[in-house]
Amino acid sequence: MNPYAKLTFSLSLMLGTTITISSNHWVSAWAGLEINTLAIIPLISKSHHPRAIEAAIKYFLVQAAASTLLLFSSMVNAWHTGQWDITQLNHPAPSLLLTTAIAMKLGLVPFHFWFPEVLQGSPLMTATLLSTVMKFPPMTILFLTSHSLNPTLLTTMALASAALGGWMGLNQTQTRKILAFSSISHLGWMTIILIYSPKLTLMTFYLYCIMTSAIFLTLNTTKSLKLSTMMTSWTKTPVLNTTLMMMLLSLAGLPPLTGFLPKWLIIQELSKQEMATSATIIAILSLLGLFFYLRLAYYSTITLPPNPTNHMKQWHTNKPTSTLIASLSSLSTLLLPLSPMVLAFI
Repeated sequence: MNPYAKLTFSLSLMLGTTITISSNHWVSAWAGLEINTLAIIPLISKSHHPRAIEAAIKYFLVQAAASTLLLFSSMVNAWHTGQWDITQLNHPAPSLLLTTAIAMKLGLVPFHFWFPEVLQGSPLMTATLLSTVMKFPPMTILFLTSHSLNPTLLTTMALASAALGGWMGLNQTQTRKILAFSSISHLGWMTIILIYSPKLTLMTFYLYCIMTSAIFLTLNTTKSLKLSTMMTSWTKTPVLNTTLMMMLLSLAGLPPLTGFLPKWLIIQELSKQEMATSATIIAILSLLGLFFYLRLAYYSTITLPPNPTNHMKQWHTNKPTSTLIASLSSLSTLLLPLSPMVLAFI
């Protein structure tokens, strides 16, 4: 892709995100989301592979439908209340429409079908943007309207997302699809606590973005698109693969690592809100995700291929790891001791 075109699309992504997260008017928030959608589509389809073109078309259709619903919800709300302010969402009908629109934007169950397919058809760096940056504007709108949303609906969608994200990820062999279902599962954790502690939702989202970005950048460095490639990538960058194992275990939420912090705080907050049943169910459902994270970690570091493989062993490389991967991997594994400071801000 032409560097000037890539620069234009990247700047448009930043512009669209900034417009949406800084707006308090529904139309400007909608305009920011549209700029984001139009800027990411060329980045999805830049390889000109039929799968990439299919992914771009699916993404465009879903996002266009979600944006239409969001605009319609804001118009119905303006009709009832006479206001276009994002925080003044006071009627149940526009609230339901908005929840549907944002669920489509994010890929929450039952509007999740497009997300694994689009991620699978995208290059790894574009998949990183789709999993992190592109979710930031819809999460901001959810944060601003959290006081007006239906708690029963959100809890149901959250538990369904955690269940389906864990269940569907069990049988996957493509790393991008596994991380797509991981994203759906984590969105369930963010959504279930949204009404009771919006700041905790944002903190969970930030930590998820750090961990997922680090994993995607590592997979991009080792060019691991499927599990059979991960089995042989340890010969190329053994230290990076060991770090990848730690980051995967952190994303699974194992205790000494960063990923344990949001899950611990969410279960604690749910217990305070007398939602012990929901907390128990979502904690049990996270074990499904733990299985495929452990499988990824096992393939990346601990095992050799059990059978002869068509993939040649890769040559060891002395190319230094980028500073960005080093910083993100450190944050992905070592932030748990800062939990007292985090608790002070929530």
